Amino acid sequence: MEANRVLGTALSRRQFVGAGSLAALGALSGLSLPQLAFAQGAGGEAARRWPGVANMVRSYVGDGRVANMVVALGMGPGDPEVIAMGNTSFASGIAADADSLYRIYSMTKPITGMATFACIEEGWLELDQPIADILPAFARMQVQKVYDGPITPDNLEPATRPLTVRHCLTHTAGLGYSIVQQGPLSDAYTAAGLVPGLVTRMENVPAFRGTPVGNLALFADRLAEMPLVAQPGTRWVYSVGLDLLGRVIEVVTGKSFDRFLKERFFDPLGMNSTFFQVPLTQAHRFTANYFLLNGMLVPIDLPDSSVYLGPPPFPFGGAGLVSSARDYDRFLAMIAGRGTVDGVTVLDRSSVEQATSDLMPDTLAPDGGFSSGGRDFGYGAGGLVGRGDAAGLFGWFGAAGTCGLVDMNSGLRHTLMTQYMPSMEYSVQNDFPLVVAADAAALASRRS
Repeated sequence: MEANRVLGTALSRRQFVGAGSLAALGALSGLSLPQLAFAQGAGGEAARRWPGVANMVRSYVGDGRVANMVVALGMGPGDPEVIAMGNTSFASGIAADADSLYRIYSMTKPITGMATFACIEEGWLELDQPIADILPAFARMQVQKVYDGPITPDNLEPATRPLTVRHCLTHTAGLGYSIVQQGPLSDAYTAAGLVPGLVTRMENVPAFRGTPVGNLALFADRLAEMPLVAQPGTRWVYSVGLDLLGRVIEVVTGKSFDRFLKERFFDPLGMNSTFFQVPLTQAHRFTANYFLLNGMLVPIDLPDSSVYLGPPPFPFGGAGLVSSARDYDRFLAMIAGRGTVDGVTVLDRSSVEQATSDLMPDTLAPDGGFSSGGRDFGYGAGGLVGRGDAAGLFGWFGAAGTCGLVDMNSGLRHTLMTQYMPSMEYSVQNDFPLVVAADAAALASRRS
């Protein structure tokens, strides 16, 4: 997931590094809720139907732990139910709602994942196609013998297999991440401008360090010069794989990555509040982002001076989008609808079903994946895939406390928007799926 244990934590075998406990997600699995008819609109009725969620929102905002919190809950066609509280910043006086804008960071990854499957569907890519077929610079990759060790000849060996589209989708390519690596590779990524996103204009904020390179082509070229931290297909390592796929999409489609997303997904789905750059005319809807420093919330990116008001160095496929609760619900509704929502189809059913299935490569070592709370989890197109009693879950989380999940079995989709970093400072991303599951079970019980 994102920057709670990702920031400043080295990966170890079988360790899940992310924004919230995946064990919590198991509670959402197996919910058969066809009898739930979701009401249109929100307000007090939504809070009455979802009391646990409403209490969670009320607690965080009422205690001043966050400036705002917006939750969208949906099933089937139509608008989601919305529970919202607080203002877009502590000082704005503007109420946050389903159309307020939030930095969703790594919740961008499933969108890039679905875009990759759109290219597969069109015949422009294959799931197990080597990246070097599209970007030849990746043909002869070197791999560190000692994970996150020195970048020296005695610690490098040739890759035993090519890294593929599947590997990049599932974080098994062996690529690194400057916010994950703890050795010299992190410094090398930063020096080369292989920075995975934007956080603030302020200096010395412990988030993404350095200045990103100016375009995706240069990003890919410089990334190809870096050693891999693991042999492709052998280990789950949270990485810039989805950012690299943004460049792959540009090459095979002949369009800029951001244009492809807009034409293939955002415009057809009516996602009119999802941007890599927030238009100045929409800045009044933008929320503030805060950093928790010694228990105090310090504003690090304010709406009227945000780094997101200017053009990004390039469209970050792993952590670059700003969106709203309403828009992200549209994306999740498309997934729940197997590519179709409100009569609009952007992907074939088979594509979505494959994208939300466990795509981990067969070459993955038995202890090469990730787990939490005694459960193992797979990975699909940029998002986790539940296994066992968590079967059916798909989605991901963001560095600033956001959540976006869908239960493919029941169709229950749930989005939470708020803004604070690092996300592990609160248990929002751990608690939210559990609270939703408890409320959903109670709703089902009342209707049975």
